[in-house]
Amino acid sequence: MTYPKFLRTVLLFAAASRLTSALSFTVANGQIYTPGLAILNSPQPGTPLGGELIEVSLDVSTNGRLPLPPYPEDSPSKIHNITIFLYSYTTGRNFTISNGTASANDASLGEIMLQEPGSTVKHVKWIWPDCLVGDGQPTELDSDRGAYNISIRQSFRLNGEDHYTIFDVPISVTNRIEERFERPSCDALKNPLLSPEAIRASADFDVPALFAPGDSTVLETSESTGNGGDGLGPTRPGAGSGQGLGAGSGQGLGSGASSILGERMTWGLGLGIVAALLI
Repeated sequence: MTYPKFLRTVLLFAAASRLTSALSFTVANGQIYTPGLAILNSPQPGTPLGGELIEVSLDVSTNGRLPLPPYPEDSPSKIHNITIFLYSYTTGRNFTISNGTASANDASLGEIMLQEPGSTVKHVKWIWPDCLVGDGQPTELDSDRGAYNISIRQSFRLNGEDHYTIFDVPISVTNRIEERFERPSCDALKNPLLSPEAIRASADFDVPALFAPGDSTVLETSESTGNGGDGLGPTRPGAGSGQGLGAGSGQGLGSGASSILGERMTWGLGLGIVAALLI
């Protein structure tokens, strides 16, 4: 059965809400720590975006702990690949930003780890597709503008164990995006929008945010010292995630909360942002 778009949005929201728990972001010095080896520099959760393109900035060296590829075959820790999608249960859209293979005119981008050789920070720059052209909040029910999640998928090895994690960052496509001939087609970038059940079944959702200040996780690499350290000196005794600047893992389906130096921000699943200062 084909539902009207408004009803389809309600049904998708209800399905996601049943399966999505509160999501917290671990943030320190403007960086967002993920359930993986990459660290997100920008954009920040809840940012309204527009302009010519979206730029996702990722530190792929775990702030200098992890060497850049190519990695030795037997390296105990490495990033296999990173893919990024832009999806929304509100609009029903799921776009490819990068799945490892560049498409014509870079409508979708190639392998992220091979960009900017020698740089520990990868700047993923993706031109907005044509259906997101506009200015301001969506004014029609069939608009493709509005609330989205940047979905960062990491396949990596940590200390000899392989993982695949999904980290979603809510943003809003509400700033001005001008129409121009070179914009890629949304239909050429679209993917099926997976159900929350399918997403949860595909990833390791028990991996917490890693390597934030105070996290005692040791990163073993091929350059580690013989005592199993990460080459950056001994780990502080008694260090734990509770001593960092945030709490919990940053992964899920687009709903979440962040605790940043006394400010709490709560994200709804495509329903906007509520901010309140803690007393």
